[in-house]
Amino acid sequence: MSVWAISDLHLSLNCEKPMNIFGQVWENYVEEIRDSWLKNVKENDIVLISGDISWAMKLEDAKKDLEYFSDMPGKKIILRGNHDYWWKSISAVRSILPHNFFAIQNDAIKIDDIVFFGTRGWTVSERGSLKPEDQKIFDRETIRLTLAISEAKKIMTENDKLVCLMHYPPVNSKREDSPFSDLIEKSGAKIVVYGHLHGNDCRSEKIFEKNGVKYFLTSCDLIKNNLVNIL
Repeated sequence: MSVWAISDLHLSLNCEKPMNIFGQVWENYVEEIRDSWLKNVKENDIVLISGDISWAMKLEDAKKDLEYFSDMPGKKIILRGNHDYWWKSISAVRSILPHNFFAIQNDAIKIDDIVFFGTRGWTVSERGSLKPEDQKIFDRETIRLTLAISEAKKIMTENDKLVCLMHYPPVNSKREDSPFSDLIEKSGAKIVVYGHLHGNDCRSEKIFEKNGVKYFLTSCDLIKNNLVNIL
């Protein structure tokens, strides 16, 4: 079994929200992702999608976007991004998921010997402080990551691997320690996948290691619409 990752698909298959206005990499990107998926992913593999899945505003419209990948091989684990406005309660999301789709939100799921946990996260400050309104969200997401780790610990057994999903990067561009990275390191997870960043000026390498944890940036435009093998 292999684990693959991609994020920030920004699908709009049923509404007019073209992504190619943001550059050549977005031309036919959905087809390129599908080609990469079919070329690499086997039926017993897992694909992680760390947020910003659909531009849809309503759950039903997002369901149509998710169904585009429903016939693709592998189990799909999704996480909410900051633009997933259609994502309301986790129970509502899970009620419309196609076969072999799983959603995590401040909790965890175990598949074979791998436990996946995560939360959306929030911006990690570059200057040591956040605006009060951002700090409030940041603190809430720190609590949610703590809850997700707690749920992961409940279902994992000896020798299981831990993989963390977040939408926002858990560290700033200087890779300084943050409450997110501290929690991830203490959890024992060795792999983190995240997205959110776009464009050539995102100031982050696609893969880096910090304190024994390997971080994968998987925004589809930055990985040229090719799924990344993380495990």
